[in-house]
Amino acid sequence: MRDRINRQKNRMRYAGAAGMLGLLLCGCNTGGAAVSQEPAVTPVSEAPMEITIKTGNSMNKISCHDPQVLYADGTYYMVGSHQVQARSQDLKEWQYNGNKMFSNIYSGDLPAFAYVGKNDQGDYSVWASNLYYNATMGKYLMYFCTSSTYIKSTLALAVSDTPEGPYTFTDTLLYSGFETSTVDQTDLAEVLGEDADLSRYFKYGGYDNKKWPNCIDPAIIEDTDGKQWMVYGSWSGGLFLLEIDPATGLPIHPEADEANGVDPYFGYHLIGGGHHACEGPYLTYSEETGYYYLFASFGGLNREDGYQIRQFRSESITGPYLDAAGQLMGDQENYTSYGLKMMGNYKLPSLETAYMAPGGQSVFTGADGDTYLVYHQRFDQGTEYHEPRVHKIFLNRDGWYVAAPFAYQGEKLSESGYDTAAIGGTFYVLDHEQDVGNLIHTAEECTFENGVIRGAYEGSYEVTEGSCDIRITLGGKEYCGVIVEMTDEAGNDTLCITAAGADNRSIWAVQYR
Repeated sequence: MRDRINRQKNRMRYAGAAGMLGLLLCGCNTGGAAVSQEPAVTPVSEAPMEITIKTGNSMNKISCHDPQVLYADGTYYMVGSHQVQARSQDLKEWQYNGNKMFSNIYSGDLPAFAYVGKNDQGDYSVWASNLYYNATMGKYLMYFCTSSTYIKSTLALAVSDTPEGPYTFTDTLLYSGFETSTVDQTDLAEVLGEDADLSRYFKYGGYDNKKWPNCIDPAIIEDTDGKQWMVYGSWSGGLFLLEIDPATGLPIHPEADEANGVDPYFGYHLIGGGHHACEGPYLTYSEETGYYYLFASFGGLNREDGYQIRQFRSESITGPYLDAAGQLMGDQENYTSYGLKMMGNYKLPSLETAYMAPGGQSVFTGADGDTYLVYHQRFDQGTEYHEPRVHKIFLNRDGWYVAAPFAYQGEKLSESGYDTAAIGGTFYVLDHEQDVGNLIHTAEECTFENGVIRGAYEGSYEVTEGSCDIRITLGGKEYCGVIVEMTDEAGNDTLCITAAGADNRSIWAVQYR
């Protein structure tokens, strides 16, 4: 299927006694020499030029849930749930690794699964692997989780001399979902003491999962002081943070500080709670802004369940983490109003099918020094099939990350930049809004001209001259972002705008060329 749009190009013909001079204006600067005497100018209207928008979905030919990427020795290594491993040289073409992830996880008495047991399908679950090079140990560390129910889980550690593994399981780190009758199968007594009062973890004899975490989705970050931390958590009591001992890779449990949300076993509470749909945390730091950024997935992970990527930030590794509206998310029932929504379900004109339920995200720095977001993506195709996607992300003028609308194809921000007059014509504008559900947001046609937006959306825009910085105003609300030229999933050349506002919404605008 092909969509067709018409765009009117106005050109100027210059007539003089010596003949005709055609002048082509392209980009931000003409680069031409000054002409001392200009001929008469006569505008001539021409027939509209028809642009064909090719459609298609970029398919990676691999499937990896909850992907995380590490760059080492000239290769990008991807790991995820269900013991999936892949590699790439360019972030565009991926192939599975041929070796198994673990060397001993199913050996002996299965210590990685001793507490959790089997899942409801009679199998052993291994989810959300995180790959990290520990320079102190001189080893590649893989943090992962084993789980059997929506709350009964363990965080675990495996090590290898090489990023591709196989990894040797060494220990379990943290337990959740225990009851008064099973807490002795965990390490709580070892960490807190034999006589410790554990009553705060229970409600009616069971695990108080609205207050305390589900121990899955681990990810390691190093702070500005060189300390290592592990962020983790899913639904339940929210997202938590523990310091990690660089000599062992194991947790350093903090002193209790209930007033500031610090538990001596689970660590620092960051956001969430009340068993609301918030999981898959990932932390990264920007030297440019001085903020730590917390990325999380909201909603249920299935295609129709509203999975999406949201963002918070803090000046301190331990919080508080606020959203673009300056809000701190706890266990509020209206949790969907919190967090800067970067993307959810959406349809752009060149996509063969709508993209749905993006999530399980992480962030990494590429060989080029740029910042990338990787996540899994489902499609409006009637199945739960998913693939990883890699998108560049950029900091806007307000210090929030905004994502390129299409998968990475080698694009770079323009060094010469743009001005307001250079941004004009037909754009397809997409508002990701703030909902969590199966609604698909569709891009609507608008015209950008001389700083004014008309069409399905009404507003204005202004470009900081000579830069890629742009401010869009829609409905009286401002969205700050960047302009980037890129090739889309179907092979169309596009000019894209990606922006975010203080109302926790992200706006994309795409022009096909």
